[in-house]
Amino acid sequence: MSTVNTSDTARLAGKYLTVVLDNEAYGIAVLKVREIIRLQKITPVPQMPVFVKGVINLRGRVIPVIDLRIKFGLKAELAERTCVVVVQIALEAGRNVQMGLVVDSVEEVVSLTGAEIEPTPEFGARIDTSYLLGLAKIKGVVKTLLDIERVVAPETIERLAKIG
Repeated sequence: MSTVNTSDTARLAGKYLTVVLDNEAYGIAVLKVREIIRLQKITPVPQMPVFVKGVINLRGRVIPVIDLRIKFGLKAELAERTCVVVVQIALEAGRNVQMGLVVDSVEEVVSLTGAEIEPTPEFGARIDTSYLLGLAKIKGVVKTLLDIERVVAPETIERLAKIG
């Protein structure tokens, strides 16, 4: 099922941080991004899904960390440019939680118009389309725009919020 129809693409216009996961490019709305940090020691947390790497201490705050590569079933190898994108996610209770996303690298910030964004296709995507806002054509390359609040199931976010 398509998450976005053509008339909705205009509301998706804006700035996106593009990141790389296993040689594929993805976009995250800049308004959700708080900071980008180097990969640091991650403390594992038991009883979490495999894609939840654990938590980090970021200037006195405990931040849960998710490896997007594992979440999407991609190759997850550490490299020199592997980093953590800290995003803010809204919970159903009106609270916000910060979460770290492990990515292979960060590319750039791009401004997209509604005309540059296409609805998610019905099939053929490498990931479940419920996570997708749409597809953007940037400099001749198609980049997948992620709905970062739907990438992680709400119940997982709630469990992680209790850790922090």
